[in-house]
Amino acid sequence: MTEAALAVTGATGRVGGRVARALSGAGLAQRLVVRDPSRAPVLDGAQVVRASYADPAAARAALDGIEVVFMVSGSEEVDRVAKHREFVDAAVAAGVRQLVYLSFYGAASDATFTLARDHFATEQHIRGSGLRWTFVRDNLYLDFFPYMVGEDDAIRGPAGDGRVAAVAIDDIGDAVAAILRGPDAHIDQTYSLTGPQAMTLDEVAARLAAATNRPITFQHETIDEAHASRAHYGAPDWQVEAWVSTYTAIANGELAGVTDDVLRLTCHAPRSLEDTIGQV
Repeated sequence: MTEAALAVTGATGRVGGRVARALSGAGLAQRLVVRDPSRAPVLDGAQVVRASYADPAAARAALDGIEVVFMVSGSEEVDRVAKHREFVDAAVAAGVRQLVYLSFYGAASDATFTLARDHFATEQHIRGSGLRWTFVRDNLYLDFFPYMVGEDDAIRGPAGDGRVAAVAIDDIGDAVAAILRGPDAHIDQTYSLTGPQAMTLDEVAARLAAATNRPITFQHETIDEAHASRAHYGAPDWQVEAWVSTYTAIANGELAGVTDDVLRLTCHAPRSLEDTIGQV
């Protein structure tokens, strides 16, 4: 096997898995850095190593000899940014040259969506690390919309008439794979990945209803109602705030901008909601 110069994290997930499969299909050697090797895809040209963001020593060893790393953001945890920083530092110590980080659309210190602030903090640490970088900021997932529908066929949240330019997970994977096939051309670049249009949640509900033959509707909530309706999950306050702020970010117009970055990177148009849920 040719020694890999690329490493892909998160290969057991949807985005990382699609990236890994695309690189394998292109004949590129890669190292899959995963927490559970038994769940890693079996791919030509792929070496699997065990490491996690919570174990900097293992991460450093896993990245030894690697030049370019695709870093999927870690699981949503209260200390996620700290773990991200440790992994970035491990990449520096291992001699990594470039890090391609999966961030979030509109990442900023004052973003309404609380987790977008975490992504910005990670970006800032990468910028200051000495690594060359590429930030891939994806919008909300089109694939997630069907899971926002409750048992009563309603999507509920404080989104009002705001719009969201959600993007298909497969398009994110395609875009990242395109970057990794020629990473030098994307050094110190930021890409914002969106779908083909920005939709209100009323429009999302109507399109889901047409595609699934269900009476799906969107019901606007106040922020207090949104917190109350999610209390039964027993999630910590920071997690509930993240869920609710997804909707308020839409209401504030922070997720509405449409870009052509998917097209520019992949040479194909971004998938629609109907494409993503298997409908034409």
